[in-house]
Amino acid sequence: MDMAYKILVVDDDNNLAEFFSEGLIKEGYEVAVANDGEEALEKVEKEKPDIVILDLMMPKLNGFEVLLKMRQKYKKWIPVIISSAEKDMVSVKKAYDMEADHYLTKPCGLDTVLKGVRIMISLIPLRAQEGQ
Repeated sequence: MDMAYKILVVDDDNNLAEFFSEGLIKEGYEVAVANDGEEALEKVEKEKPDIVILDLMMPKLNGFEVLLKMRQKYKKWIPVIISSAEKDMVSVKKAYDMEADHYLTKPCGLDTVLKGVRIMISLIPLRAQEGQ
């Protein structure tokens, strides 16, 4: 890996956020963590992550609200992987309608998260071309 991609892990479950972070760091990624929706938006602004792993059910702002605000605010595409215990098709469809890039249902193992991250990284150059 030439450059370390920065990943923002957003989850109100500290143990899960730490588990994902440690696994991503071991794989050579830079990681930032946020534990609620407001903090997530602050970290997106400050840390400029390449990818966001976003929980849906959180205090202050839920994942849908965070996703909506990100898509409204940023011209540059930031891939968003939803990681949620919400398995119903309504939530999944809503996430994709709101331009989420990938949807993982919890509980999901680290290998599933890493696979999702690799897919998003492979799409970054394509998204950059689209934006020109």
